[in-house]
Amino acid sequence: MTAIVSSQTPPILHGPSEKERKYDRQLRLWAASGQAALELANILIVNAGSGTVVVETLKNLILPGVGRFTIYDDTTVEEADLGVNFFLEEASVGQSRAKCCTELLLELNPEVEGDWHPKPESSLGLAELLESSPTFTMILYAHPTPQSVLDLLQKYGEENKTPLVSVHSAGFYSYFRIRLPGAFPIVDTHPDETATTDLRLLAPWPELSKFAEDLTANIDTLDAHEHGHLPYIAILLHFLEQWRLDHDGKDPATYKEKTAFRQTVADGARRDNPEGGEENFDEAVGAVLRNIERPSLPFGLREVFEYEAQGFESTSGFWIIAQAVKQFYEKHKALPLSGKVPDMKAQSKVYIELQTIYKNKARKDAAEVLATVQAAPGGTEVDVGEVDIFCKNAAFVKLITATPPGENRLAKVFEQEMANDENAEITMAPLSLAPIYLALQATSLTSSSSTEEILEKIEQTVPGANKYERVRLVADELARTGGGELHNISAFTGGMVAQEMIKIITKQYVPIDNTCIFDGIASRCQILRL
Repeated sequence: MTAIVSSQTPPILHGPSEKERKYDRQLRLWAASGQAALELANILIVNAGSGTVVVETLKNLILPGVGRFTIYDDTTVEEADLGVNFFLEEASVGQSRAKCCTELLLELNPEVEGDWHPKPESSLGLAELLESSPTFTMILYAHPTPQSVLDLLQKYGEENKTPLVSVHSAGFYSYFRIRLPGAFPIVDTHPDETATTDLRLLAPWPELSKFAEDLTANIDTLDAHEHGHLPYIAILLHFLEQWRLDHDGKDPATYKEKTAFRQTVADGARRDNPEGGEENFDEAVGAVLRNIERPSLPFGLREVFEYEAQGFESTSGFWIIAQAVKQFYEKHKALPLSGKVPDMKAQSKVYIELQTIYKNKARKDAAEVLATVQAAPGGTEVDVGEVDIFCKNAAFVKLITATPPGENRLAKVFEQEMANDENAEITMAPLSLAPIYLALQATSLTSSSSTEEILEKIEQTVPGANKYERVRLVADELARTGGGELHNISAFTGGMVAQEMIKIITKQYVPIDNTCIFDGIASRCQILRL
C-alpha cells in the first residue's frame, strides 16, 4: 500500500532558487545564457581624471553580477573626490583610490570578485598587469588619459580581440565610444514580437495549404460557431485562392490591390452571427497589409551575406551558419521559417494543429541548414543550439563593423552635421552634438584647459571648426568646468555605458555604433559613427 500511495504522490514542486529570485528581472531580459556570459566576464577598469563615471559604470555591472573586475588607478584620494564619488569616504583621503573604490563596490554584491592595482608591495604597472592577467573580456577606460596608456590599451585590444570602451565626462557634457575588434555579429537582437511574425501566406507549403483548404472547403455552409472561429490564416489563404482565380493567378501586390483584397475579406464576414461579431475576420482584415507580401532579404542580413569574413572570423560558428543560411536563401528564395504563430481567435484544437504545422516547417528548415553547416569545414564543431537560434532570428541578425580608418572621417562627419544644422529650423531637427564631442576630445589628454587651448586643439583636429559659434560656446562651458565631473551626469552616463557593455558581453540586443554624446544641459543624446 505504501508503494502505491508514494507512486501516486505528485512530485515536489521546487520554487525559484535564491539566485533566480535575486536576478529575476534581468533573467527576464537576457535569460540564463546572458547571465552566464555576464558571470564569466572579466572587466578591466583604467581610471583617470575625477574617476566618477567609470566607478558608476562599474556599479551597474556589479549589481547584475559581472564575474570579476580589476581597477587600475594610480592616484590617491583627495578631498575634492569626496564631493563627486559616492564610493569614497572621509577615511579614504590619502589612500589608493583604486583600493577604496574596490572595497566599497564589492559590498554591493558578494558574488562578484574584484581586485585593484597598483599595490604598494608590488611594482606591477599597467603593461605588466595586461601581460600577466588572464585575457580581459572588455576594457573600460576614462579620459583624460595619457597617450602612452591609450596606445597600450589599443594594442592590447587589437592583439586579443578585446572590445574597448572609452568614456569622458566633464561638467554637463559626456560621451562614450565603443571600439569593437572587427566585425561584431549579434543573433539574439530581441526584435519586437510582432515583427518576427512570418506567416508565408504568399508562399505556403503543402501542409499549410491543405490545412486551410480542409477548414474552408465548405466555408459558406459552416455553422455560426465554426465560421466565427476559423483562424485568420486559413481565411486569408482561402480568399487569396479566390483572388488568384479572378486575377489571372496573380497575388495582390500594390497598395490599391491589397486594399481591394482587404475589402473582399471584410465582405466575407457574417453580420448576423448569433454569437456576436466575427472577430476572426476582423483579425484577417487587420493582417492583410503586413502579411500579404513576398519574403524579402532584410538589410541587416544582406550585410552579413555580403561581408567577407577573414582569418579567425571565417572559422567561427556564426560565419559557418551564415553561409549555410545564405545557401538556403538562394535555394528557396526565403529564409528559414521562425515557426512563431501569433495569437488569434480559433478553436483550441485547430490552433494547436496550426502551431504544429508551423513548428514542423521551422524544424525542417533548421534541419536543412544544420546539414549544410555540418558538411562545411569545421561545421561538426558548431553547436546545434546556435543553428536553431540563428534560424529563428535570421531576419533580425545585426552586424556591427569596425569604423573604417581615415584621418578625415571626423572632419567629414562634423561638416555634414553642421550642414544639417543649417536646415534644422526648416526640418525641425535638433542641433548636432558634434561640437561637444570635439571639445571633449580636445581635453582627452589633459583635464585643465582654457578656452583658447581647447579651440586650438579643435582646430588641429578639424580645421575650420572654430568658425561655428556653437563650437566656441561649448569650449567656453568646458573650460569653465576645469575638467571636473558632476555626479548626476556621470551617474547617468555610467548607466548608459554599463547597458551597452552588457549588450556586448551577452551578445544580445544591439549596442550603439560607435559613439554616444550626451548633452546634460538639453538632456539629449546623439549617436555618431566616427
